[in-house]
Amino acid sequence: MQEYLSLPPLAIASGQGGWLTDTEGRSYLDGNASVWTNVHGHNDPDLNAALQRQLSAVAHSSMLGLTHPVGAELAAELAALAPSGLGKVFFSDNGSGAVEIALKLSFQYWQLTGWPKKSGVIGLAGAYHGDTFGTMAVGDSGFFHERFRPWCFPAEHFPAPRCQEWNGKVRAADATASLAALRTLLTEQADTTACVILEPSVQGAAGMRLQPPGFVREVAALCRAHGVHLILDEVFVAFGRLGGMTVCGEEGVSPDFLCLAKGLTAGYLPLAATLVREEIHAEFLGSYESRRAFFHGHTFTGNPLAAAVALENIRKLRPLIAGPLRSRITWFGRLLDETFSAHPRVREVRQRGLAAALDLAPSRDSSAEFPVAQRVGLQVCLRAREHGLLLRPLGDSLLLVPPLCLNESELGELVHRTARALDDVLPN
Repeated sequence: MQEYLSLPPLAIASGQGGWLTDTEGRSYLDGNASVWTNVHGHNDPDLNAALQRQLSAVAHSSMLGLTHPVGAELAAELAALAPSGLGKVFFSDNGSGAVEIALKLSFQYWQLTGWPKKSGVIGLAGAYHGDTFGTMAVGDSGFFHERFRPWCFPAEHFPAPRCQEWNGKVRAADATASLAALRTLLTEQADTTACVILEPSVQGAAGMRLQPPGFVREVAALCRAHGVHLILDEVFVAFGRLGGMTVCGEEGVSPDFLCLAKGLTAGYLPLAATLVREEIHAEFLGSYESRRAFFHGHTFTGNPLAAAVALENIRKLRPLIAGPLRSRITWFGRLLDETFSAHPRVREVRQRGLAAALDLAPSRDSSAEFPVAQRVGLQVCLRAREHGLLLRPLGDSLLLVPPLCLNESELGELVHRTARALDDVLPN
């Protein structure tokens, strides 16, 4: 916090498209998509209109014992775009909440079906699922959550696969050891395991760590074979970020629980959803006194304003995914390849969809690291501000996560301004 307070403050006053403007009138390209949420840009007229239409009707009405048309319509829309079987939707406020709900539903399902010993969780090494205690417990975010470990329930983790990809090409991939470790855990512990939880395709907060194509299908098959639930945390990767509406849909996988947030409302308002298989939902049915109900709620669950924006976002996403998004992803990969694949200060490039990471190092050909106190990643991001670009570092990795609306010229600016900032801080 001392470092944070010592940095020059940057107050954002307005936004338009992929750009933000501060209170001093300086403009910045939003290379972080406002914490990975922005889809169609800031101040989008269609999203603004959807919000204003709903605002003229009702801003909020509880879904605790009530419902409202826009929330019901959104639930139906989410069930339709998800893989078959995920017909029930539980709304909440954020990604952490969506994951907590999935965990609790899995635990309660096994209790209701006579398997109370199935209470364990298996996650992926390096996983990040949120900052609430349940999500910290199933995550594996190192020092970020380590001090809170004594208050978290135990969870197992299996090693992540290796995969390097950019410009649409898998350069190296190996999931053998990862899948073997999961198979061993499930063989030994399936009777006491409720669920496996996974960020499919890309582990964003781990530094855009990629999984080989087909890895999610292999994990799903192991879960089915051993009778444990599969929770897919698509909070970051869904809604066009990797090119499709959902990763599970692209992979042909139907999980037991699907967690959605971030891009759901295109960066406008907090909203999350946990999609649940119909047969799981059926186990929660019964009389009040049976206590089978799922006792969980958020004050702003299914907020009508957020739901209205989410519906418009999905409507706008369909032609974007079917049309220009693929070419933008290809262009982004080509720019990264041309600019950084041989850069002397970039050890590794990883990119899938409109999500990329550049691992910085003193030399791309050695294992040496920068001293932690040097804060190289942060210094590059601060320098990027002087070039009119907003980025966030993860240690000494630069994460490039643009809004999906950026055109080829703006994606070029994102990459080239990043390179200029990097060369300013780490001259060759």
